Amino acid sequence: MANVVENLGKLERRVTISLQKDTVQKEIDSRIRQLAKNVRMPGFRPGKVPLKMVTQQYAGQVEAEVLSDKVGKQFFDISRTENLRVAGQPSFSPKDGAADDTYAFDATFEVYPEVKIGDLAGAEVERSVTQISEGEVDRTLDILRKQRVHYHARGEAGEHGDGGDDVTAKSGDRVTVDFVGKLEGVAFEGGTAEDFAFVLGEGRMLPEFEQAATGLKVGEAREFDLKFPDDYHGKDVAGKTAQFTITMKKIEWPHMPEVDAEFAKSLGIADGDMTKMRAEIKDNLEREAKRRTQSLVKNQVMDALIKVSELDVPNALIEQDQQRLVDMARQDLAQRGVPNAADAPIPAEMFKEQAERRVKLGLVLAELVKDNGLEAKPEQIRAEVEEFAKSYEDPKEVIRWYYSNKQRLAEMEAYVVESNVVEFVLGKAKVTDKEVSFEALASASAQA
Repeated sequence: MANVVENLGKLERRVTISLQKDTVQKEIDSRIRQLAKNVRMPGFRPGKVPLKMVTQQYAGQVEAEVLSDKVGKQFFDISRTENLRVAGQPSFSPKDGAADDTYAFDATFEVYPEVKIGDLAGAEVERSVTQISEGEVDRTLDILRKQRVHYHARGEAGEHGDGGDDVTAKSGDRVTVDFVGKLEGVAFEGGTAEDFAFVLGEGRMLPEFEQAATGLKVGEAREFDLKFPDDYHGKDVAGKTAQFTITMKKIEWPHMPEVDAEFAKSLGIADGDMTKMRAEIKDNLEREAKRRTQSLVKNQVMDALIKVSELDVPNALIEQDQQRLVDMARQDLAQRGVPNAADAPIPAEMFKEQAERRVKLGLVLAELVKDNGLEAKPEQIRAEVEEFAKSYEDPKEVIRWYYSNKQRLAEMEAYVVESNVVEFVLGKAKVTDKEVSFEALASASAQA
């Protein structure tokens, strides 16, 4: 007899699964006999426990396992026969009114939706175009120099000089101080320190503190008032005004390395050739600009696809993705060293909107790829891996690393598929190129 699949809504379906009790019982008996060969119980040697005792002990558990297996198999057979594209896991519940010789269950489930992708000709995409100038290379060199800054005691002669005649603390200097803070004449917790070092102008300290340290010489002290912000992390002092005394212990001026052959060597240019160094920096910036541009364009393309597509999203898939996002959040907490991160009370509901978008986009992309032959070709994957490997010291080793792991290669394949989708959509949409600086591109990427 054909199984009747009931339509309960847009995507929800239900089908009844029936099992003959005598067939189920035969399977239960068979499994218990098999189990009895190895079961252990006090007072009996292994395999010598009476079958009746094994049945009493394990009948309920074995019955549940047999029913689960048979119901699952029959549901699989029905879904294949009826060409059902089941989304997520079905839920099974006993059905009332079954015959005495029959087990009956209702399987309730969702099916994948029909995806309708509209006309992409009306979609508008703004594509950033960034030219890497020599000025961008110079700015990057300044950043690299600052990353390699080292400090010398101000006023003391050394291989890089003495820092000049002015021996007072100024912005950029690393200072070491003692300080004592009091509220109404009483020292408070966290308000006192010795040999405390920080760099003036980095904004690590409150403005009043930095202003008080600026202009001091070694051995000098200064008293000043400091009002803590209302939202200051130290609740005991938040919003209050404290009286501080700061004493300067050490002042060190910053020395950044010169851009010369030695500097080039420190960046991995073996022969110290500065022309090669600048060319390599420019190549890296161009790769980064390309990556950021692709990311921004991809986001616009995905937004456009969602706007022109019509489909109902299976709740089962949304719930699965919500749980996946919860698990990822817990893993992130664990990596940050948060204790008991695995049990962190993270409500799945907070990810519902994000999960719905991800699932919807996944369904749309799958349809678009299937209908337009946008699958990743081996040569495309290889080209992307090689391009990615260029930014590393040993590209061949990076390529080998990718091809030695199926998961890593699958991630690159997914990236190539997304790139194929983006190119396909850009070929149909209204695309406007806009010139932007690398700095503006980096800022836009950070906000995306």
